[in-house]
Amino acid sequence: MQAITITRPGTRDVLAVTEHPDPTPGPGEVRIAVAAAGLTFADVSARHGLYPDAPPTPCTVGYEVSGTVDAVGDGVTTLPVGTRVMALTRFGGHSSSVCVPTSSALAIPDGLSFEDAAAIPVNYLTAHHMLFQVGTVHPGSSVLVHMAAGGVGTSVFQLLSTVPDVVSFGTASAPKHDYLRGLGCTHPIDYRSQDYVDAVRAVLGERGVDLVLDPLGGKDWRRSWDLLAPAGRMVAFGMANAVGGTKRSMFRVISQLIRTPRFTPIGAMNLNKSLQGVNMGHLWDEIGLLRPQLERILELWEEGVVKPHVHAAVPFSNAGEAHRMLEEGENRGKVVLIPDGQS
Repeated sequence: MQAITITRPGTRDVLAVTEHPDPTPGPGEVRIAVAAAGLTFADVSARHGLYPDAPPTPCTVGYEVSGTVDAVGDGVTTLPVGTRVMALTRFGGHSSSVCVPTSSALAIPDGLSFEDAAAIPVNYLTAHHMLFQVGTVHPGSSVLVHMAAGGVGTSVFQLLSTVPDVVSFGTASAPKHDYLRGLGCTHPIDYRSQDYVDAVRAVLGERGVDLVLDPLGGKDWRRSWDLLAPAGRMVAFGMANAVGGTKRSMFRVISQLIRTPRFTPIGAMNLNKSLQGVNMGHLWDEIGLLRPQLERILELWEEGVVKPHVHAAVPFSNAGEAHRMLEEGENRGKVVLIPDGQS
């Protein structure tokens, strides 16, 4: 099988396609011939050496795949060979063959392409979990989404369409604003020329916003927290500010950590605000929590609400270009990786 290997922490040239024997599914597992694999910002951070959960290098990362079951382990009856599936993987997803427990794989409809299916698990689960599991969005809520034109942001705005009368804000560069409006974002904000705090308050006043989804970290967590309305919620789900450029910068990491605010239970109580952390990778084993959400997302795909937007499908051998798209914030929606030799 092919695998995209991070040979050592570093720039994009540390990525290499390596060959390995196909894995053998164990009891209760299926083996998937991977047709597409999703790329996330966590994967990019792992290449930089800034993702603490990643295996030691050399390693293959990747949290989500789609493809066809081509072998099954003992006791498997629900997903026979030939079943088209999407699956959650805790690393190893950037391979042409991967084994997963049957509980981590779901059959997909014939009308759902493999590329679109690979764009669903991480982004839509993250969005659904933040909005409805911990964010308690309700009719009339106001929501601010940072990095709004990426894969998670795209998912958030589509899912918000199921809630009436939401006022939404999304930070993105100006060329992406038409894309955001097409997703239903009420107020796109150009973070390069506008202060997003001022832009939100210009619409909502001093009361602030009900929910902020913040993958930025550092000083932005403080600004997002200060922007919350009474009973507001901030969901921290990444620290993108710690990654910049093509090389790892410990100075940048440390500077962002220094700027991270210190929250206290008494302070949150007195302000009537709440902080929720979301790290989906740490929930991958909580399949009883995640699977019903993923099943609901597939229902919403059937209803036409969920519409994965694949910015680019990139061959394994050009994985560095896929990483560049995320590093430079070029992507609108999802970037997926395709094993070499597939059309």
